Amino acid sequence: MAVTTTPRPTGHPGYSQTLPREPESAAVARRLVCTALAAWGLDDLIEDATLVISELVSNAVEHGRLPSIRVIVNRPTENWVHLGVIDRSKALPTMRPGSNSDQIRGRGLVLVDAVTERWGTDLYRWGKQVWGELRCDSTAARATSPQSSRPDRRAAP
Repeated sequence: MAVTTTPRPTGHPGYSQTLPREPESAAVARRLVCTALAAWGLDDLIEDATLVISELVSNAVEHGRLPSIRVIVNRPTENWVHLGVIDRSKALPTMRPGSNSDQIRGRGLVLVDAVTERWGTDLYRWGKQVWGELRCDSTAARATSPQSSRPDRRAAP
């Protein structure tokens, strides 16, 4: 299935891809995340981001209803990377904080919670998006970006 790139106000394209709702889609989603982070000069986030997207895809594969899911990778602001998986189920994900390390299943959202700065669920009439966000160092990304000669026009905090 084709990858879609969408222009964003931050100047960083957003990436998305519709995938079959099957376990093998986690590997494709990880490649999409790696592509986006490399394009943005955020290679230091690849390990955490691929873990997050793997867990989100696994949840959607297990709990989704239709034969496909949609993976979203974008930068809503200069300092955040948003990773999301959309499925057609309205069932809310539940974190199992009591999960012990001997369990093979049921720890996905505990890992997402540990790795991301924030995560959540956006409900739609037809389903939901479960997402996690990682904070990024935008100054490091600008230093490695071909656009690094542009001045930073953000207002000082």
